[in-house]
Amino acid sequence: MAAEVLELAGNAARDNKKSLVGPRHIQLAVRNGEELSKLLKSVTIGNGGVLPNIHSTLLPKKAGKEKVDIGSA
Repeated sequence: MAAEVLELAGNAARDNKKSLVGPRHIQLAVRNGEELSKLLKSVTIGNGGVLPNIHSTLLPKKAGKEKVDIGSA
């Protein structure tokens, strides 16, 4: 289990262009993995922060999805 957490945390660190794995990367690795998230749902990781989450109603509406009728004049 430790190897899997470290591998996922290393991937998270690499995605953020960091060379060291910190508590934030461990938090991201654990919370984004389905099985690890279930297993460690009651665990608090110090200095891990929170997962980024923006409610869908706050996101801007997608533009460019207009229907164009082609062929009928």
